[in-house]
Amino acid sequence: MTVRSVGVEEELLLFDPETREVVPAAPRVLKEFHEHGSGREPSTAASDDVDQELFRHQLETRTDPTTDLDDVVAQLTAARRTAGEAARASGLAIGACAIVPLAGDRSVVTPGDRYRDMVDTYGEVARTGGTCGMHVHVAIDSDEEGVAVIDRIAPWLPVLLALSANSPYVDGRDSGYASWRAQVWSRWPSAGPTEAFGSLEGYREVCRVMLASGAARDAGMLYFDARLAVEHPTVEIRVCDVCADQGHAVVIAALARALVETAAREWADGAPAPAWRAESLRVAHWRAARFGPTGSLVHPVLGEVRPAREVLDALVDHVSTALADAGDTTRVEQGLAESLHDGGAARQRAAYERTGDVAGVVDDLIARTEQSWDTA
Repeated sequence: MTVRSVGVEEELLLFDPETREVVPAAPRVLKEFHEHGSGREPSTAASDDVDQELFRHQLETRTDPTTDLDDVVAQLTAARRTAGEAARASGLAIGACAIVPLAGDRSVVTPGDRYRDMVDTYGEVARTGGTCGMHVHVAIDSDEEGVAVIDRIAPWLPVLLALSANSPYVDGRDSGYASWRAQVWSRWPSAGPTEAFGSLEGYREVCRVMLASGAARDAGMLYFDARLAVEHPTVEIRVCDVCADQGHAVVIAALARALVETAAREWADGAPAPAWRAESLRVAHWRAARFGPTGSLVHPVLGEVRPAREVLDALVDHVSTALADAGDTTRVEQGLAESLHDGGAARQRAAYERTGDVAGVVDDLIARTEQSWDTA
């Protein structure tokens, strides 16, 4: 049996460690990276680790495709190291947080016609869109298979969002959400859950209409929770917050791969896609963002609000064969047990309880992100 390859993209924030505000310094940090690098061995590094994002207070890293999740961990660590060392050389720090916790002057757009046009076209939606997600790419055999997968995994994606939730604080206060990023991201006209497309032709027609209407300026702005990747033969799952802990990130990558494999097998066996309406998917998405993995979520099979632990168990049961075939069962079971009490949003709120200040939350985020790559 062939195990599908996976790749992970992470978006990170650039912080001033003294003010705890984000700094629009990505060009300076990228210059440091490109001029000096970090001397990493090719076997533990992605081929193109650090890049710019919409705003200058953001960096993007990515891993190369691999079937080995230990390799994903190694690549994520190496990519964070390159970004972290370049930021440190500029007197800054990186933080794996899905939204800017403290208010400040952060809407400095990265130069380039595409980014400027995004702000000109989408206005305040774009100006406040500097969020940090984690995107998981899972290999597919064809675009037809990819659309069939997207149709079948849609009701499970809010569960991945809940597991990744890592953005409760915004503008110096608790938003009340485990993932405020998800709420901000949903403002884009092309973002969010999708009903079943039914076929590759149906998928392409929806994309055509969205592009023709101006809801997306190009294929890269089709921000569906899951889509056919623009430049790779993969399904790209885009629903998650960036995680402070690579261990949590890799558990989500394992579940994403298992969801894709399970859906592809169902399609090959002729099983129909679940018939979920967009309204129900939005409700599931909202509950996942609001409560994360510690509240109650919409059960993807029953369509009812159930305790998060029950929903997580249902996810593992749904993909159990694919997890076992890939050798991921133990990693996922252990990781899910940790996520129920030690997820990103819970860790941030614990830091606030200790320090009484969102600045303390930022300090903790910087420290934990640095610990994830600095092994000296």
